[in-house]
Amino acid sequence: MHHMDVRVLEQALDWARSGQPIWLCTVVSTYGSSPRPPGSLLVALDDGRYVGSLSGGCVEDAFIESIRDGALFPHTVQCIDYGATQEESQRLELPCGGVLRVMIERREANAEWLTHLEVLHATLLGQKQLIRQVQLDGGRYRVSLDQATPAPVVREDDATIYVRIGPALRLILAGISPVAEYCAHFARTMGFEVIVCDPRADKRAGFDVPGVEVQSVLPALFIASGATHGATAIVALTHDPRLDDPSMIEAVKTEAFYIGAMGSVNTSRTRAARLARSGGLSDAQIARIHMPIGLNLGSKAPAEIALAVMADILRTHRGVEVNDVVSRARVPA
Repeated sequence: MHHMDVRVLEQALDWARSGQPIWLCTVVSTYGSSPRPPGSLLVALDDGRYVGSLSGGCVEDAFIESIRDGALFPHTVQCIDYGATQEESQRLELPCGGVLRVMIERREANAEWLTHLEVLHATLLGQKQLIRQVQLDGGRYRVSLDQATPAPVVREDDATIYVRIGPALRLILAGISPVAEYCAHFARTMGFEVIVCDPRADKRAGFDVPGVEVQSVLPALFIASGATHGATAIVALTHDPRLDDPSMIEAVKTEAFYIGAMGSVNTSRTRAARLARSGGLSDAQIARIHMPIGLNLGSKAPAEIALAVMADILRTHRGVEVNDVVSRARVPA
């Protein structure tokens, strides 16, 4: 899940607590090109106010226009295919002939629904994954622990929608540097929750990225405190071994899906030897660390390095092999 979805559920809770019925929309599947992946959320009121995104603009505009005009959907829960016809796809300006399947729920504000939203919100901020099950006939819903092997974020059968709800993507930046600052900007745009840790007051004073949490502690201490989960990426981008090495030593003890440290090939070899000798890391633990960090884009400037880092984090999160990235880049558009 993305950090944007945390904002959606926070707004849903706020409206539900005030007694207002809400519309909750979930992207079930996409065909063709789509700016937002399955599982993306949007919440709205009858008057058209909304938070979240389904397609980057076109589909949410069509949905909001429908509820404002009073074209209310007849069931508590239903799935709508946006862009299913060529005419509609052109009207909505969906890219590349895309089709977006959206589950639309209209829920009254009651104690059961409020509790359900609180559980979903806590899950996005927590450590465990849940499966949200919504019955299309009647609209009943419940959650259960997600104990399955990797599977699609959203699955649909004839009667039920299954949505995997897990911690929102988190990026921990171990120390402040020009590259780290650009990474923070990119990550926020991509929907990550971003936390920067640096005990140096002068570095914190010059860091100003909206929406980023800044912790005035050693990154290693913050990482060791239990602030990570399986949807966390941890990167060290300072070139300072006093910050980078302890961060990597603690990072490999976590479930973080991506761990990386900036440096050249020679610097990375030296760091690996140092982490084994002084940090006591095993070969398997060192192998978890992406170093040199990022995709090989020939990056030189801080913004270019940050782009390579965030691209590699996204590639890893999506389970795409490096060879697949290269082969796809060579396919004509």
